[in-house]
Amino acid sequence: MIDLLYSEDEDLVRQTVRTMLTDRLVPATLVRAAEDDIAPLRGHLQFRLEEELGVTRMHLPEELGGGGATFREVGVVMEELGRRVAPTPFLGAAVLAPTALLTVGADGLLKDLGSEAVHAALIVPVTTDPTGQFPGSVRLGPDGRLTGRVGAVVDVVDAAHHIVPALDVDGRPCLLAVAADDARVRIVEHTSLDLTRPVVAVEYNAAAVTTTLAGGEVATAAVRAALVAGAGLLASEQLGIAEYCLDTTVKYLGERRQFGRIVGSYQALKHRLADLWVEIGGARAVARQAVAMLTEAGPRMSGYLEQGSVLRQEIDLAVTLAQYQCSAVAVRAAEEAVQLHGGVGMTWELPLHLSLKRAKADQLAFGSAGTRFDRLAELVDLPGPAR
Repeated sequence: MIDLLYSEDEDLVRQTVRTMLTDRLVPATLVRAAEDDIAPLRGHLQFRLEEELGVTRMHLPEELGGGGATFREVGVVMEELGRRVAPTPFLGAAVLAPTALLTVGADGLLKDLGSEAVHAALIVPVTTDPTGQFPGSVRLGPDGRLTGRVGAVVDVVDAAHHIVPALDVDGRPCLLAVAADDARVRIVEHTSLDLTRPVVAVEYNAAAVTTTLAGGEVATAAVRAALVAGAGLLASEQLGIAEYCLDTTVKYLGERRQFGRIVGSYQALKHRLADLWVEIGGARAVARQAVAMLTEAGPRMSGYLEQGSVLRQEIDLAVTLAQYQCSAVAVRAAEEAVQLHGGVGMTWELPLHLSLKRAKADQLAFGSAGTRFDRLAELVDLPGPAR
């Protein structure tokens, strides 16, 4: 039986990350950075996570410079980053790109990334459904160079290497590495809903390929495994957002007085908070189940790659359920927090609007709510009505 409770090691990881974020990410600082320039704060926090705490590579095998931890500990880090809406490229740098590289056995590149204290980015739209078609907007020409454009990519601005899914000259999937400082690589920044997680478009104009990582079914499996791991761990971030919004709202309503009474003493508000607490409890269960199942597959996702295996089906079900539940709960918790804070909840100075924007942006990541609903029905063999 899988234990969904937090272990002592996980609690220690939580306390370490929370202490760092409490010291380094003051709400007023985050709001100012979101308004002006988020890049310096993002770089500072990523340095703390990677160099001082070592959590970015902690789940990688020890022979690759990792800590030998599991996805469970990574999930705890994601919860804490979600609580503070931390502007770091952790999702891409610690989950998406490393999972793809581990899956194809690119251990040498992973070692180089660790020794150089840099990270890679998986160049796929953040909205990509893990069970959808292989991304095919980038093509590998006969001259061995990449041409194409990929939109809605996150966690790529500070990356030193791009891990690019592409189609070769015969239209077959392949996974390629490209240096981010190639003059033929262009990053076009956009104003995103979530100001703490920049969304960009990446353009390749005959960019040079540094390494061919995989081709055919191996490349397809690597991209899918990375997206599944990212979707499962994003649910932990959404759980952190919801927990923070509830905690902050309970604290505020316990202090705010109106008409001579503590606002939180009104029964109607108690009921709303109680309902939200129950929903978050359910979200915690499915988020923990998702990271527990990913842990069963291991950092190389070896248990997931076997077509038709029981573990693959269990991971798909756990991750899809976590996506569906946690994305909705995070948005609801953030909306309730803004509303129950009254007038101050609508101000820019209170960072609740950043939590709401992150929750809404996360809800659109790795597929839509409708896609998840249909996928869940398929996985549990409950087909919907004919269309």
